[in-house]
Amino acid sequence: MEEQTEFDVVIIGAGIAGASLAGELSPGVSVLLLEMEAQPGYHSTGRSAAMFVDTYGPPPIRALSRASADFLENPPERFSEGPLLSRRGVVMIARKDQLTSLETMIADLSDSGGVRRLDAAEIESAIPILRKGYAAAGFANDRVSDIDVSALHQGYLRKFRSSGGILKSAQEVIELNRTSGRWQVTTTNGSYRAETIVNAAGAWADSIGEMVGAAPIGLAPKRRTAMVIAAPSDINPDRWPMVIDIDEQFYLKPDAGRLLISPADETISPPCDVQPDELDVAICVDRIETAFDLPIHRIDNKWAGLRSFVEDKCPVCGFDDSVEGFFWLAGQGGYGIQTAPALAKIAACLVMQRGIPQEFLDHGLNIADLSPQRDTLKSKEKEKLKRRIS
Repeated sequence: MEEQTEFDVVIIGAGIAGASLAGELSPGVSVLLLEMEAQPGYHSTGRSAAMFVDTYGPPPIRALSRASADFLENPPERFSEGPLLSRRGVVMIARKDQLTSLETMIADLSDSGGVRRLDAAEIESAIPILRKGYAAAGFANDRVSDIDVSALHQGYLRKFRSSGGILKSAQEVIELNRTSGRWQVTTTNGSYRAETIVNAAGAWADSIGEMVGAAPIGLAPKRRTAMVIAAPSDINPDRWPMVIDIDEQFYLKPDAGRLLISPADETISPPCDVQPDELDVAICVDRIETAFDLPIHRIDNKWAGLRSFVEDKCPVCGFDDSVEGFFWLAGQGGYGIQTAPALAKIAACLVMQRGIPQEFLDHGLNIADLSPQRDTLKSKEKEKLKRRIS
């Protein structure tokens, strides 16, 4: 059978961003999903220890998270074999010298609900291995859950394939040209044509944009290190909440009877198959042993992933106004898993040039905050306001 080479949409990148959009688009249009690695989700998606925290991130992220909650809590029938969420909870802790950071964050989250202030004794009761006297205060958010990242990612890929979508792996894009109103996409293993290109290439998104002459969105890939260690032999940590330093200097999370720890590093990195740096591993061990009565003699597993941000730490989602038929879906940073259901539906509406359902706007989301041209839009709004005032 002759290989299909003509599509309505080509999506570059089969991580959670590209896969979720492909799943939402494919029932209505022909979609090709291209992945440069041998398997989808090899980089950031496959290395994520994601949580669902609707109080996490700047306001547009929180709105997208709230809009994603229903899908994650009640996925469509046959989307996944089991639940996507399992209740975890989070405790943010602050030393005495960090109390200003604690008060600032509590004030910022005052309208979110579900946040309970904790004193030192309450924190030590909830986290038995925390060193006595280390935390002066903190707060708990009981609405937090672990996300089954693989189940979510694979669910979207199954939905995509069942709707006739085509996934091609080991297809690094090497050239993009637009002629006669259609894109010519050349990869290391083939050539395809489409009316619209979606740039969901993660840390490589600005490189893809450069191929078509688009202005860069200022994407900054940042390395995040994680490792797994044994829990104390006499303790089962599975019911503990995740523990996060108020200034995000570390976190500790139960993981199937063991403990996942991280220095919460954000080291700028070029797009690559990033690996853990031994200095970050040492910093993590020092911070965890300082905060917890937990001597670390051995690390069972360690890895690193890239979390790609633009300056305001909000996703970039929309058509580029200077390059016809070129759509950005990038910059999800550390929020890409928990916001994927809402962001994919919104992106699908924008790609198809349909109106955004009111249910998403009701969560307080302003679509202009996601636009690749948002800085220009905000400048225009400021200018209008200035003229009205004067």
